[in-house]
Order: sequence, then structure tokens, then C-alpha cells
Amino acid sequence: MIESVRAAFTLPDLRRRILFTIGMLVIYRLVANIPVPGVDLQAWLVFTAQRTGNSVVDFLDLLSGGAVSNFSVMAMGVYPYITASIIIQLLTPIIPQFEELQSEGESGRNKLNRYTYFLTVPLAFLQGVGQIRLVGASLTGGVESIMPNFGFTGANLLPTLTTLVAMVGGTMFAIWLGERITEEGVGQGISLIIFGGIVSGILPNLGQMFALEPAARIFSIITFLIYLVLTVLVIVIIQEGQRRIAVQYGRRVRGRKIYQGQSTYIPLKVNTAGMIPIIFAQSILTFFPLIAGLFVTGSGSVIDNIATAVGSFGTQQDVTTAPVAFTVYWVLYFILVVAFTFFYTDVMIRQQNLPETLQRQGGFIPGIRPGKRTENYIMSVVRRITLIGALFLGLIAVLPGIMAVIALVLQIPGLERSVLVISGSGLIIVVGVVIDTMRQLEAQLLMRHYEGFLKS
Repeated sequence: MIESVRAAFTLPDLRRRILFTIGMLVIYRLVANIPVPGVDLQAWLVFTAQRTGNSVVDFLDLLSGGAVSNFSVMAMGVYPYITASIIIQLLTPIIPQFEELQSEGESGRNKLNRYTYFLTVPLAFLQGVGQIRLVGASLTGGVESIMPNFGFTGANLLPTLTTLVAMVGGTMFAIWLGERITEEGVGQGISLIIFGGIVSGILPNLGQMFALEPAARIFSIITFLIYLVLTVLVIVIIQEGQRRIAVQYGRRVRGRKIYQGQSTYIPLKVNTAGMIPIIFAQSILTFFPLIAGLFVTGSGSVIDNIATAVGSFGTQQDVTTAPVAFTVYWVLYFILVVAFTFFYTDVMIRQQNLPETLQRQGGFIPGIRPGKRTENYIMSVVRRITLIGALFLGLIAVLPGIMAVIALVLQIPGLERSVLVISGSGLIIVVGVVIDTMRQLEAQLLMRHYEGFLKS
């Protein structure tokens, strides 16, 4: 691998691509430290330094690449674009025009990408409002404690619009950086933007772990090392695991040539959905507290108390002070991740229309009749292997909750920080991005007759 890195830097074109990618990531990290206008940064930094168990803020920080920690103009990261992409992807089989565009090749995909950008802007405005109000529900003094001029009435209207425009602009700039990396650098740009933010938070999180008491520090470090090795190992196995369905092609006659039947396979991945189910599940868990927060008036009525309870759901999770809310949150989180894994995988496989493609190309699965039976067979195999991927994603998502319970049982304060240095969700992104980038570098090197990173 070291020799391959050296060889990559000796090639002018590849060296330029690698340096360009690094330069774009450096620019992103610099912009991620510019605070959004209108925020009381000092009050916000005090909150982020003291927060414990705030799963909402932690998740938003993960998706923004660490920009929420200092409430910068990049606080939403590329999440609105990811949401818009998912919406367009789910609408494609429903809207005939989108389905036609997808079948038109490169030009159709470019039009779909344009629609995704158009949808990103209003989604970014809505998420900006929602994110500020959701974070405000985590604060004792509400959103006014960090953004005193936030509101859509009177003199607060112009400062509020300035804040939202800055946040939307930061999101679109992050998307632009990601597109530039994809076109002129190495790797998938949007993924690398998130990857850079996750990696940049490792050292500060390690520093917090080393600040624990000596006994807790030793246990936390050992737990972190074990957790890191085992989790990365399992992620690689699950992410790269696939079930291969044998496919046979019959003899074909083209002109005067006769092509003998060939044998190949359909690779079905154990985790087709990737990180999307975790994003879906967390979005649902944050949506209802956001809506409930709009009904909090402070009047002390029954509705106000219910809205306050729902609005704080997931923002302050402490197994010692609120065991019921803690248990409900993590159990519901696990169920939603598993359910969305099956749902999204089913949508993705059906969009590929494998049975029709096989039949059109003269292929068939040995022992299975073409058409509906082939479709039923493929879907049954997909659902069986997806069960493993769904349980894997669910366990990865609730690891912080599991470690909090273990820390309470073993009476080791701060042990849960061992899985917060880099969360399981973050590790999935990091491992996936590293593998994808290594493969792209390998392809570039093999084109120039160098030995790549990955051995066959």
C-alpha cells in the first residue's frame, strides 16, 4: 500500500487529483469555522462543551461534518442535498416522467440531478428553520439564548432571513465543493465532505476521553480500541458481503455468428441500503419533536406539557434520570432502522428491474422460470440477506445507548465516551469512503500498469 501511494504521487495527473481533493477538503474545514450571522457563539460553545447524551445535536453534527459544533454557515452540511436525492429516487418509479429520464442515459440523469438541486434549496430553508428550533428545544433558555433575534415578526425578520440565507449558501457551497472533488479529484465528493468532518472530530473526542478519571480513562481507552477493531472488521465484512445468484445465458445468434451460452452471476449485497436507513430513522425521530416544539407556549396546560415532553424527546437522554425515555428512544430507533433498511432495499432492488433485464438479454436463473417466479425468487433472497444487514445497522445505530447501560451496570462513569470518539454511523461512512477511494486509486494505477491497493 505504501508503494502504491508513492507510485500515485509520482504520476503527475494522479498527484494533481489527490492534491486537489485535499485542497477542497481544507477549504471546507476552513469555511466550517465561520459562524453563522446572528448566533451568540459564546453561549453556543458553552452548551456544546457541556452537553451529554444529546443525540439530536450529535447526529446533526455528524451529518454536517462537525460544523454544528460551532454553528457555522456549514451547519446543515450536505444533508438537504441527500434528502432531496432520496426524495427524487423514491419518486422515480412513481412519476412516469422521472422513470423515462432515468432510462435516457447520461442526459436523463443530468436532468434528474438538476431537479435535485432545485429541490435542495427549499429543503435547505425548511431544514434551517427546523434545525435552529430543534437545537433551541435542547437549550434551557430556548432558541433565544443563542439567537436572540431569531423570529419572523417585526424587527427580527431581516436578521432571521440573513441567518437562513447564510446557512443555505453554506450548504450549496459544500455541494459545489463535493461536485468539484467528484469531477476533478479522487473519490465521491459528497461522501468525502462528510468523511473529512467526521475525521476532524476524532482528536477532540479523544481529548475528552483522556480527561476522565484515571480508572475510567484506562477502561475507556481499552474499550475504544476493542470497539474500533471489531466494528471496522464487522463493517468491512457486511459492507463487502454479497450473495451471488447464478445466471445462465442461452446460445445467441447475431448475423452469421453464434455465441455460446455463458455463465455469470447477480451480486446482491448484504447491505444495499448503506447509511440511508439510519438517516431516515433519525429524521423521523427529530421530525415529531420539531413539530411539537411549535406548540410549546409555556402556559402549563395539558397540551403544552405534552408538546414540551415530545419536543424534548431525544434531546436529553440520560439512563439514570430518565430511564423510560432512554429505553423508548433507543428501542424505537432500532426498530425504525431495521424497518427502513427493508423498505429502502426493496425500493432499490425493484428499481433495477432485474427479472425483465435478464429476460430481455436472454438470461435465466437455473431452475427458476423467467418472469414472475424469477422476481419472487430474487426478492426472497434479498429479504433473507437484508435481515443480516438490517440487524447490523440497527446495532450500529444503538451502540451509544448500549454502552451507556454497560457503563451504568459496571459503575464506570464516562465509559460510553469510548463509542462517541467516532460513532458506529460515522465508522460506516469512513470505512465506505476509504474503500471506495482506494478502489478508484487502484483503477487509476492499474490503467498505468501499477499494482493497486486491493489484491484479487
